[in-house]
Amino acid sequence: MKVTKRLWVRSMLSAAAATALMGGAWAQGQPVKIGLLATLEGPFAAGGADGMRGAELAVKQRGGVVAGRKIELIKASSDAKPDVAVNATRKLVEQDKVDIMVGPLSGGEGIAVKDYSKTQPQVTFINGASGAQATTLTSPSPNFFRFNTEGAQWMVGLGKAAMDKGYKRVMVIAEDYAFPYSQVQGFMAEFCRLGGKVPTKAWVPLGGKDYSSVIARIPKDVDALLVVLGGADAVNFLTQYENAGGDKPMLGGSITVSQDVLNYKGKRRDSLVGTLSAGPVADSYDGADWKAFVADYQKNYPVSAGGFPSPSLFAYVYYMNMKAALDGLAAVNGDLSGGQAKYREALQKMVLKTPTGDVRLDANRQAIGTTFVTEVVKDAQGNLTTKVARKVDNVEQTLGMKKEEFQIGSRDVPSCP
Repeated sequence: MKVTKRLWVRSMLSAAAATALMGGAWAQGQPVKIGLLATLEGPFAAGGADGMRGAELAVKQRGGVVAGRKIELIKASSDAKPDVAVNATRKLVEQDKVDIMVGPLSGGEGIAVKDYSKTQPQVTFINGASGAQATTLTSPSPNFFRFNTEGAQWMVGLGKAAMDKGYKRVMVIAEDYAFPYSQVQGFMAEFCRLGGKVPTKAWVPLGGKDYSSVIARIPKDVDALLVVLGGADAVNFLTQYENAGGDKPMLGGSITVSQDVLNYKGKRRDSLVGTLSAGPVADSYDGADWKAFVADYQKNYPVSAGGFPSPSLFAYVYYMNMKAALDGLAAVNGDLSGGQAKYREALQKMVLKTPTGDVRLDANRQAIGTTFVTEVVKDAQGNLTTKVARKVDNVEQTLGMKKEEFQIGSRDVPSCP
């Protein structure tokens, strides 16, 4: 009787072990669900569509499979409003049961999704293109990672370039939300230190249509305008400024000289030639990896099929973050068990190889990477593009300043003393 009982126990244990092994193997081969959120409505719709292209390209480059696991993209749209972004993310996480979340696009959205991520510890959140400082610098989330540098980091070098151009007094015209706050702070940190002055700032609503009152406020004694408007907002302002006879030279925010804006149709478009800006991309950068990335983008998304002559900022940043998500999966052989602990450790330690150089994360899971100071030029085909004026490597989130000197971008960034 005892022998029979022992045999029965052993057989049951063996069966349980076999079932566990089969379950593990089955899980290993299951698709990895990745939620992909971008703004396909509202002022950044064109940029959001290109962001989707960039993310899809990273998946295509791996043949849609990582470590034997098919990558299943489940897409959702927002309109740059934080509450809409969170609701779309909640649907992907709580109803579609995604394993990994990539997105969102806009600054205020990023802060809101970061806060939501804290309530969903079973999912790893990786940024899309959101560039507000506070997403990672203030109350960071342990399961939210950002492999792109952010708005303030993107502006490093532009203040010096403006002073070198003779622009000593600059008016700021920027959208009134988190990302432009970061851009303005990043610009002013350097510009003010070098003796520049910002006598006037105009914060305009996201998705605004009428800029006549802002244009009327432009002082005659400023040397240039720093315009931090994106998508349809940038196009509307440029058109109205042209119609009003405006002739001040411009400095552009990172999103103001992205391909989704440079390719709009209008006379004012040509007057952007010579505009200085800064950001994570330069269309005509001659690095071999960048050229290969651009060629792959153009092959998969030609202009005739809705792509741009060169990938926009949004396409590139979404590509980087999706590539990080997939590279992390490869590093752990597709293993998302144990609350995704191994996966997150791999992401934290990763040195991400990107077309513009290596990216690594700081303690807040925020990227340290490359910024380009650029100038808008016209290429041989008549397209507007950005060329490299200066390349700045290893830009950290505090911009090289001591903690007590650093100010997080906000609407109340003080004017230069």
